Amino acid sequence: MGAALLGPATPARAVDGPSYEDDRRGIFLPFLNAPQPGGAITRSPRLGLSFGGAARPVLVDTGSTGIVVSASRIPGNEALPSEPGRLTYSSSGRIMVGRWVRVPLTLVGRDGASVVTQPIRVLAVDRIDCTVRARDCTPQEAPAHVAMMGIGFGREDDSQTESTPDTNPLLNADLPGPGRMHRGYVLTRRGVHVGLTGANTRGRYRFVKLDPHPHVPGEWLGVPACIAVDDREPAACGRALLDTGVTGMFLTLPPAQVADSLRADAADRAVLRPGTRLSFRFGDAAGYAITVGDRAAPLAPERIILNTTRPQPFVNTGLHVLNGFDVLYDADRGYYGFRARDSGAASEEP
Repeated sequence: MGAALLGPATPARAVDGPSYEDDRRGIFLPFLNAPQPGGAITRSPRLGLSFGGAARPVLVDTGSTGIVVSASRIPGNEALPSEPGRLTYSSSGRIMVGRWVRVPLTLVGRDGASVVTQPIRVLAVDRIDCTVRARDCTPQEAPAHVAMMGIGFGREDDSQTESTPDTNPLLNADLPGPGRMHRGYVLTRRGVHVGLTGANTRGRYRFVKLDPHPHVPGEWLGVPACIAVDDREPAACGRALLDTGVTGMFLTLPPAQVADSLRADAADRAVLRPGTRLSFRFGDAAGYAITVGDRAAPLAPERIILNTTRPQPFVNTGLHVLNGFDVLYDADRGYYGFRARDSGAASEEP
């Protein structure tokens, strides 16, 4: 078996969730590099980003919060009121150092559809530093290539203390249509629905309730998840990050859970033995399984990195999870939803 969707353990509990039938303000932005209909997502998605001029590509990242761009991309940034800022990407070890400036911006999809945000804080990057154990980082002054749009949540406790919900562009979009906006989004392989509506949330969604962040008002902690190795019970339970910014998987498990499934690679690092089965469950809402070494399966990551620095079980699934599910984030009520792509109800376009 390469990868498989797992049925919910208790369907009656899993389908309980909010209704969006009375919500109508939303817009669909197709990714600039969207796969063909029916094709798998294999690269981090991109949208167009404009600060008043021509739109330029920006990576759409659910593993961080806030827009982080080279200072040179923001016209007249030197004259804008600012305050020092930084954001660390734990997967790579890159530290973006610069200044928070407040600007309006426009997000543009592949078909020309666009949405303007309220003025929000954007990190204008002047320098890249590296953490002590960075995996992929080169220090640099005045970088010209930085362009990341973080739309994630609950990232403040992972070296992103300044990345609060007010920096998330999708939660501060000025959406078309009458009535109130229900803050959140639906993420698919081919694009993102900004704002939750009755139309873009149809289908067999199953929800998991998020825990409120104890220190950041209006914020939510990561998705609850349980991870099993070769179906051993009990599974190790912690949190998950469904991260469109990476193609690999980052995994933290108790030593006892993986002790019989490890081998040493060419660099004498501990890795999971090929053929090991990893199962992931997100509350009672959804689940899937992969087999280590089978990279051809649609949900399988390019590689799996064991990370023992976290105190609790954790999985960063990487972006391939979108080949199995459309996912929904409800920022107002604190829900995360999964719609299995084999259910016949998935909708990648309006």
